[in-house]
Order: sequence, then C-alpha cells, then structure tokens
Amino acid sequence: MIGKGIKRKLIQLASFGFCNSHINGFAEGKIYDGKLKTLCCPGMNCYSCPAATLSCPVGAMQAVAGSRKFNFSFYVVGILLAFGVMFGRAICGYICPFGLIQELFAKIPLRKFHLPKWLTYLKYVLLAVFVVLLPVVMPLFSSASGGVGDPAFCKYICPVGTLEGSIPLMSSHEELRSVAGSLFILKASILVITIIACIFIHRFFCKALCPLGAIYGLLNKISFLRLKIDTKKCTSCGTCSHVCPMDVNPLKYPDSAECIRCGRCVDKCPEKAIHIGIKHTDRSS
Repeated sequence: MIGKGIKRKLIQLASFGFCNSHINGFAEGKIYDGKLKTLCCPGMNCYSCPAATLSCPVGAMQAVAGSRKFNFSFYVVGILLAFGVMFGRAICGYICPFGLIQELFAKIPLRKFHLPKWLTYLKYVLLAVFVVLLPVVMPLFSSASGGVGDPAFCKYICPVGTLEGSIPLMSSHEELRSVAGSLFILKASILVITIIACIFIHRFFCKALCPLGAIYGLLNKISFLRLKIDTKKCTSCGTCSHVCPMDVNPLKYPDSAECIRCGRCVDKCPEKAIHIGIKHTDRSS
C-alpha cells in the first residue's frame, strides 16, 4: 500500500501545480491578473509570483485591513476560517506551496536541529503586529498613504514574496534591479536566513514566521480533522515524537497548534495506534 507520506507528496505537488499553473508568466515577466486572481490560495503563495494563479490570503487581509474605511473582507477571513475549522494545520502539511519548498530544502542531508519552543510564538506576534495592527494604524498617521496602509508583512518580512515574486521579476526587468535598495537587501537577507534555517530546522518558516500557520494553528484544537490515538494499542514507545518533523509529542498533544497532520507518526507507529480522521466523541479509538 502507498504510505501517507507518498500520498501527501502527490497532493502537495498537485496543489503546487494548481496554484502556480501560469508558467509562461516567467518567460513573459508578467504577473497573471485574470479572474482566478480574485480567489485566495489556502496556503502561502505570493501574489506577485509570475506563475501564481491565485492570490495570497495574508496579502489580501493586509490590503483590506489597510483601508481607512475599514472594509472587512468576509471572503478572505471566511475562507481561512472555513479551511481552518475543517482541516486545521493540515492545510500547511498538504496544500501550502511554500511548505513543499521548505521540505525540499530539508532534504539536503545535513544535521537537523530542534527550534527552541519560545520561537514558535514569534509567528503569533508577526500575525498581530504586521498583518493586523500596522496596516490599520499606519494610514491614521500618514496622509501621504491616501488612506491605505502598507501590507507590512509582505513589504518588510515575507521571504515567500522575495523568493517567488521579487527575484523572478527582477531577473527579467532591469528597471526593477536599478531601483532595488535597502528594503530589498533586508528582505533578501531574511530570505537567505530562512533558507539556511530550513536546511537545518524542518519547516523553520512554518514554525517561527508564518502568520497563516498561526491562524490555522489556533484552529487546530477545534478542527474536524484530528489526530487520534488508540490508547489500548499505544505502548508509549516514543517513536511518534521522535519522528515528528514539527517537534510535537502526538501522544501528549494530539491537537497541538504545531501539528500539520503530515502522517509521519501514523506511518512510523509500530503498533498502528495513531490515525488521522474526522473528530468524533470517542477520542481513544
């Protein structure tokens, strides 16, 4: 039988291809702006990537929040809540294009390290400050903004945008390279740090920096898709926590905000005591 790991990779590849199907955008040096761009990818995938078919939900949230009219996009928030309630951070494990990119970097055969627990809370700070607060507050203090705040996370931090958007566009547009300044140097530095960290720490961006992962993580505890432990079969051997790429102990914290439902613990459990399925009243079966 095909293991969950192989099935997950096939789903990841299919999702990546669907979210980035406008491949000729790289040759043209243009950003696709067709009707599908009004839809949001459930995972992190830059709007400005020449191949991107869908919008980035984090960028969309900031654009809406930055309006002085405080227009609220029920579509963007609604789709995130819907996906989060249904699947939790399984979106990160199966659908997110940048999640796949991180896992490819992790394939480089070098020693892997664990991220300190306190750094996993950084993504919640970035969500609150750069995605929610700054886009709302900045227009109140700047008449030059025209009532629209900067998408702060995208503009100052997001390594996804730098890798998928800025670098490809700059490679085909000399005028963009000529005006690249300190801001691009800052973001390029964040990208380099992120890539190096992803080589040594599995899914570093997911664990420490991703505001979308923070949203889905908060919904993990109430999502319909759950990790379920059969306590009658479990021998507490510790295999599940040892193989978990997100540094979660599934036995103690099956609903952890860090669990991406990747299924590695399911495949590696010697007693087949772990399952991924829809929530029901009997948590031990």
